[in-house]
Amino acid sequence: MTRIVPISPLKPLIMTLIIFLTAARPLLAQGPSVESRSAVLIEPETGSIIYESNPDEKLPPASLTKIMTLYILFEAIERGDVKPDDLVFVSKNAWKTGGSRMFLEVGSRVPVRELIKGIAVASGNDACVAIAEHIAGSVEAFVNIMNQKAQKMGLHSTHFVNPHGLDDPEQYTTARDIARLASIYIRTFPQALEYHSMVEYTYNGITQYNRNRLLRRYPNVDGLKTGYVSRGGYHLVATAKRDGLRLIAVVMGAPKPVVRERDCAELLSFGFRSYTLIDPTQKIRPISVKVWKGVVDETQIIPEPAERILIRKIDADRVETRLNVPEEITAPVRAGEVVGSATFYLDGKQLSSVNLITKTAIAKAPWYTSILQSIKRKVGLFPREISVSAVAKAGAVIGGILLLAGFIRYRTMKRKKKLYSSRIRYF
Repeated sequence: MTRIVPISPLKPLIMTLIIFLTAARPLLAQGPSVESRSAVLIEPETGSIIYESNPDEKLPPASLTKIMTLYILFEAIERGDVKPDDLVFVSKNAWKTGGSRMFLEVGSRVPVRELIKGIAVASGNDACVAIAEHIAGSVEAFVNIMNQKAQKMGLHSTHFVNPHGLDDPEQYTTARDIARLASIYIRTFPQALEYHSMVEYTYNGITQYNRNRLLRRYPNVDGLKTGYVSRGGYHLVATAKRDGLRLIAVVMGAPKPVVRERDCAELLSFGFRSYTLIDPTQKIRPISVKVWKGVVDETQIIPEPAERILIRKIDADRVETRLNVPEEITAPVRAGEVVGSATFYLDGKQLSSVNLITKTAIAKAPWYTSILQSIKRKVGLFPREISVSAVAKAGAVIGGILLLAGFIRYRTMKRKKKLYSSRIRYF
């Protein structure tokens, strides 16, 4: 369950100043120092964990549970089983759900789109129950889907009992599992951040504010979810994107809301000032390779599109590229055909590798060009600087001359034969 804690007018200003100073900390600063019981900083594109502190302690997930609920909802929308404008019936069971609420009215019908906002922004437990019943028919059936999905995602230290996160001794997770869940959620449904980035939401005349106060206090934060139960403390999943790099910070078990915000800010700042994503193929220029038995005597090979690599900024210029390139290739060759590889290393450790492929298709040369190429290669009758194209042209000329000579010989023989026949008839 998530709750709003009243704060004095000065606290937002003080908190904003603390976070600003954290974000501006210089590159030479040490690694992050967090007060929360458990913490993980992850880069979702590669799945790399940049920082972790006690990441496998099992804690009640509280309203972080709603990330899985929303994932299943967006998945149903993607399949076409649910539409954003579908009207969802609000049962008495949903209406009476305690904790943080969207304040749905029993018996009403609410668009799915509004329920998404109510879950993402207002953390409405009643909206979660309404969605669960709409998708699966009952809360129990929906929870079974949640646990099946958790196992499929590899969240082996997570078990759900309800779709909203109200405390239950049998409901638990870890910061590592939540970081993985959040990464999959954002990668699969990036449009969800349109809802999670909303700072307030009004429904039925009631305006509620997003409890993720980093949306207003830390640069580029655009999600994701808060949570609180007394047994587990204050949780926060915060994500931000800067210079093409997205990071997700997860903290669980903070003693106060201000601590979870400070810890997430510290994690994000550490990640942004220390790490970057690079495309290792950017420095590879097209490579010229000789072609045997082709209509051209050389072609270019290029790297396939590569997955980016997460690396420390201080190591970005130290990545070594090793190329495996053939001396020549034999035609015919398809465009995009794999003919070599590039492998990337840092301090002797392999980071990744990609295929090298042909940039264009190359047809096989005519038979007479192949013969001339073979002569050139085996007996060296032609100087090295003569290209395959020149040989092809010469071959075409010679072939034309031979055809013309044959045609002239044929016409000459035909005339002689005709003259001979007429002489026989005369005598």
